[in-house]
Amino acid sequence: MTWRRAASTAAVLVLAVAAVGGWRWWHQHPPYGPEALHLRSSLEFVSYDQAQAALGAAYQSPVAYDGDQLVLGRVSWQKPPAPLAGGYFALFLVDKRSDLKPSVFAVSAPQDSVGIGGAGVENRISDRYPWLRGAGDIRVSEHEWLSVGSRLGIHDAGASPLTFVALFPHRDRTKRTPIATAPVTLPDLLLALVHMGPDGQVYWAQRLQG
Repeated sequence: MTWRRAASTAAVLVLAVAAVGGWRWWHQHPPYGPEALHLRSSLEFVSYDQAQAALGAAYQSPVAYDGDQLVLGRVSWQKPPAPLAGGYFALFLVDKRSDLKPSVFAVSAPQDSVGIGGAGVENRISDRYPWLRGAGDIRVSEHEWLSVGSRLGIHDAGASPLTFVALFPHRDRTKRTPIATAPVTLPDLLLALVHMGPDGQVYWAQRLQG
């Protein structure tokens, strides 16, 4: 009887491990891939007047002073086959030379649809996608991070097409702040969209430009 009891216990353990593994797979498995969105994007340098015209009268473009640069970005996608359901899209614009992000954005979308900032869970992105090292915060020590720069958090899948303007201030005015600065060229820039799950899962990351 002892061996039967042991075999039964082992079988229960195997089933429990399989159930946990299955749940983890399901929990991390994306509801769809980036190809389902048919993503399109563009980046270009613009003047203040051009930036304001692209955003529309309801939104205010950042002001560029001598040596600053404004980058106008447009991203569009088709309606996803499943709702975001508590997750979101994170749109990153990164200077590949330094892996830094700009801190000032203007977006032609309501704040409840698109937010500007960051989230600690996004530090996981670079673990899975090393080419997107600039997505998270800057590691200062083993247990300390410096949150600088911003990304766009898209909480409404209906926000497409999305237009944004990012400010790259001249480096001479930001020597003590680790953010993306001018002068910069378009080949220096990486634009990427990441699908984050409701519990901080990194479903996927898609390179759009750069």
